[in-house]
Amino acid sequence: MVRPEDGAVAARLTPALRERMREELPEVGQIRDEGLRDKVLDVWALAIARSSYNSIRDMPPAGNPGSMLLIRGDQTDHIRGVTRLAVSIADEMAASNPDLPIDRDIVVAGGLCHDVGKPWEFDPENRRRWEASPRGAGLPSLRHPAYGAHLCLTVGLPEEVAHIAGYHSGEGELLVRSLENTIVHTADIGYWSIMLAGGLITPGTVAGKYKRPLSM
Repeated sequence: MVRPEDGAVAARLTPALRERMREELPEVGQIRDEGLRDKVLDVWALAIARSSYNSIRDMPPAGNPGSMLLIRGDQTDHIRGVTRLAVSIADEMAASNPDLPIDRDIVVAGGLCHDVGKPWEFDPENRRRWEASPRGAGLPSLRHPAYGAHLCLTVGLPEEVAHIAGYHSGEGELLVRSLENTIVHTADIGYWSIMLAGGLITPGTVAGKYKRPLSM
């Protein structure tokens, strides 16, 4: 799962860390395929092990570093919320449109993994390094969708899940999203729009298209 040179990372990839991921993302139990379920836990354990975080809950509940910050909670609230919304959309659409070829396991796995690159982009040590020299590696060097797709492929998750991690956000405007990615993308956008409409986004952190009136 890790490269040979990642000795420090390998040391952090303990069964305890993997079990912490299971506890923080209990929706993983909805994945029927055991191999897929295990790889979702693997990818999150790897993401945390390669960061300065010890837990997904250590990460601020923001869409991007410093923007769309929830007034309370942590990053698991967003990831789990998007996953549950995506599953609800998938189940309703499948019930009313039986011809829709929705892979429910991919929806659940994609929802749980859509932001798996955030420990890289949010990592305080990375932020300090990038901000000290923005014209060096960039600011950030990789956004969380790109790094998330890399992590998914690294642990052997199917490309359908890597596609969701890599293109659930703005990058997805550059290609054709899969059916399951469209569902997760819709849940993700809906999550932030509803939290903003409900006054649960920290003032001063509203960013991008969310600054426009929600009726647009």
